[in-house]
Amino acid sequence: MEIDGTVDNIILIGMPGSGKSTIGVLLAKRLGMGFIDTDILIQSASGKLLYQMIEKDGIETFIKYEEDVLKKLVCDNCVIATGGSAVYGRAAMDHMARLGCRVYLDLPSKVIEGRLGNISTRGVVIREGETIGQLYEERAPLYEKYADVTVDGAGMPKDVVEYVCRAVSRYKKDRSGGDL
Repeated sequence: MEIDGTVDNIILIGMPGSGKSTIGVLLAKRLGMGFIDTDILIQSASGKLLYQMIEKDGIETFIKYEEDVLKKLVCDNCVIATGGSAVYGRAAMDHMARLGCRVYLDLPSKVIEGRLGNISTRGVVIREGETIGQLYEERAPLYEKYADVTVDGAGMPKDVVEYVCRAVSRYKKDRSGGDL
């Protein structure tokens, strides 16, 4: 299945461990698009690993830095995997909306917990004492708010890629008034 019409970019949002990077690479290969992982952009720009930035500079500074990096992103024909905390930056999410279709990879918090394991060196923006379940409850409404489409991310990666293709195709058709 190909995506009907032109989609400048496909932006993946969702919790850490939801598969944004994995699905993003597969989706980019499937559609002949480029792939950008914004966590890697942040690490390259800062010269630090994500968890080091969070530990040294604090959560609020990290979130601001992430937003600044995302606001400057310029690309065409790319799949963009954002960090899980990208939705804390309204200006970044508004910029992502201008770049393309924002796809929320939705998974239940229990599945996320099982996938994440030890998050100490992963660079997850989580306050001390907060659980993944609490983080999910805080972020899910933001993902839903900013998503142009939502896809169930619980399937096999190849299936999730197809779900994303179909969802983005429907999104494009709806935006064009059905004339693709």
